[in-house]
Amino acid sequence: MKKTKIALAITAAVMVSQPVLATNGDHLIGLGAQARALGGTGAAAFFGSENALTNPALIGKMQGTEFAIGGTLFKPNVKAETDVASQTGPVSQTSDADTNIIPEVSMATRINENLVFGLGIYGSAGMGVDYRDNGGATDGMGLFNGYSNLQIMKFAPTLAYNTEQYGIGFAPVIQYGSLDINLKQYDTNGTPLNPADDVTHNVGNGMSTDLGYGFNLGGYFDISPELTIGLAYQSAIAMKYKDQITTAADGFNLPAGTFSDDLEQPAELKIGVAYNMGNMMYTADFKQIAWGQAKGYKDFNWDDQNVFALGAKYSGNGYWAGVGINHAEDPIKEVDDATASAQANGLAQATNIFNNHFFPGIVETHFTIGGGYELTNRMTLEGAVVYASEVSKTVNTGYLSQQATADATTHEVTHSQIGYTVSLRMNF
Repeated sequence: MKKTKIALAITAAVMVSQPVLATNGDHLIGLGAQARALGGTGAAAFFGSENALTNPALIGKMQGTEFAIGGTLFKPNVKAETDVASQTGPVSQTSDADTNIIPEVSMATRINENLVFGLGIYGSAGMGVDYRDNGGATDGMGLFNGYSNLQIMKFAPTLAYNTEQYGIGFAPVIQYGSLDINLKQYDTNGTPLNPADDVTHNVGNGMSTDLGYGFNLGGYFDISPELTIGLAYQSAIAMKYKDQITTAADGFNLPAGTFSDDLEQPAELKIGVAYNMGNMMYTADFKQIAWGQAKGYKDFNWDDQNVFALGAKYSGNGYWAGVGINHAEDPIKEVDDATASAQANGLAQATNIFNNHFFPGIVETHFTIGGGYELTNRMTLEGAVVYASEVSKTVNTGYLSQQATADATTHEVTHSQIGYTVSLRMNF
């Protein structure tokens, strides 16, 4: 394989290379133990102070003061196998980035009859892929020795206004993000079967950070004492990670300005309903994540994603238990490689392998369960487990390998997830 084709594949793989992943694309399906136990719902269901993380209006239902602190132990299982750049056959590895901790803190306190102040501090990403342990230079060509790490934290002070029947809430959002992209470029010097003759070039520029600003806006309406509808909007947040994406491109002598360092967190729109019937509460949410409008994601053919979530919660004497399900189709659309020229086909396949290898946000269905127990009349311990069943996806890479047919070489990824959330909620 020619060096230029290798460079093209690797360059495309890192253009937006970042941690993999949470669940709906790279977002957690829900924030807070109760939301995650009930399928990621929370647009209309009142969960206490943790609603500051989902629909800011709902903290208007708070009485007194509540503080919750917790986090999610997130464990993705991602494996890639490809022969696109290997001269010795298919190369595979399970990503070593298989354990991530994502913190969550929320509080809410009633100011007067109509106003509630809240605060949410939470991580919405803190994951990555790590294919550096792949057994030598020749095998490394196949997996690019790729490493990426994105971490995002959000700080959202919230003010909610409520009456007996409805409420609105607003939260300005400050977002801190860091991104580190690193990989190895291999120059085989014409003798790819002799690893001792290979020359490796490290491509990376250290970690870059940025601050971004946005807002969350929400409302709810109690149709009856039992039935609530809710609506929430999260704005897009522009982020730029200096010398990350562009450095990767420059490392392969691509024309200046071909790519930028912009990487925008997409906007979200959520609508939900919650119905209380005795000891039971039933919840249903619809959410759209605007990947197709976000800088960075849209360049790699991500599409807007529709998310459907259902939950059910039983509240007993000093405890609760809940289950849920969350489903969203894979938002990553393959770039068509069937009709373009050979060069364009190569570019299309480079985009596809980037998504599949470095950013496989392909899981679709999540099953959730959780519960809480009152340790005292002011303190409750809560937890949730979220499991996403394994899925796989294969993309063609034959044109990148300079083969005659699109499927002469391929890239396959398999991906499953499990996450454990624990939270301690205190009321005053």
